[in-house]
Amino acid sequence: MDATFWALVALIIFLGILAYMKVPAMLGNALDQRAERIRNELEEARRLREEAQQLLAEYQRKRREAEQEAKDLVDAAKREAKLIVTDAKKKTEEYVARRAAMAEQKIAQAERDAVNEVRSRAVDVAVAAASKLLAEKVDSKTSGELFNASLREVKSKLN
Repeated sequence: MDATFWALVALIIFLGILAYMKVPAMLGNALDQRAERIRNELEEARRLREEAQQLLAEYQRKRREAEQEAKDLVDAAKREAKLIVTDAKKKTEEYVARRAAMAEQKIAQAERDAVNEVRSRAVDVAVAAASKLLAEKVDSKTSGELFNASLREVKSKLN
């Protein structure tokens, strides 16, 4: 009997002891448990990936909404600025037109006042001249009556 035979016998005894101790079942259970743990880890990783994708999609949606809201705010601000500028131009034009109209009214009133002043002085000069002429040519009674009649006539023309 050589050493190979004893090595074979020792291997068979060793395998018998392993079978008696249920080592293959323990190895199978260990491998099954490891496979289950790996399966659970893969499932957890898949679930976490889906949650991450959902969060990413939600944040992208929120970013788009925020960008749209910012764009809307900018557009609203531009429209409001245009309205303010338009309103300011309109008010400025109205103010200038009012001031020009007031200036024209003041000029027209000044012209009327000047014309009335000239007429008034012309009447005074005419009355004084007529009085002087009448005083030289007509007696005092007639001159008074003529003066009063002329004065009434001039006053009626002024009114």
